[in-house]
Amino acid sequence: MAGFLIARTTPLSPDVAWRRLTDWAAHAAYVPLTTITVTTPPPTREGTTFVARTGLGRLAFDDVMRVVRWEPPAATGAAAVGRCRLAKQGRVVTGWAEVEVGPRDGGCRVVWRGEVHPRGVPDAFRPVVAGSARWLYGRILDGLLAR
Repeated sequence: MAGFLIARTTPLSPDVAWRRLTDWAAHAAYVPLTTITVTTPPPTREGTTFVARTGLGRLAFDDVMRVVRWEPPAATGAAAVGRCRLAKQGRVVTGWAEVEVGPRDGGCRVVWRGEVHPRGVPDAFRPVVAGSARWLYGRILDGLLAR
């Protein structure tokens, strides 16, 4: 699997950053040729699933994701850091992603880490996959925090 880690600071409060980053359908605006459908009723919680469909027509694939950890940030204390972990369960892409949002003077710090493994891609291409993942998830993160 190809691992990645992205960190950003923002003047947004942890609560606002959390709501933006866990608005699953909004991620599609920053992923080319992709739509996202949440397949379970709100609110988001452990067990929530959504599908990112990427491609054109018949040349498309579904990236199925399930929330396996859901800990929104609290106002104070150790629980002030929110964590959400996703398991990627598609037939084409597997792996996981985790978003962490915590307070920082004047806003918050966001860390997005994960591992992706596109099926059929040899391990020799791991650096290319990791670089692509950092670019794509960085684009999503920057877009969601700026909106």
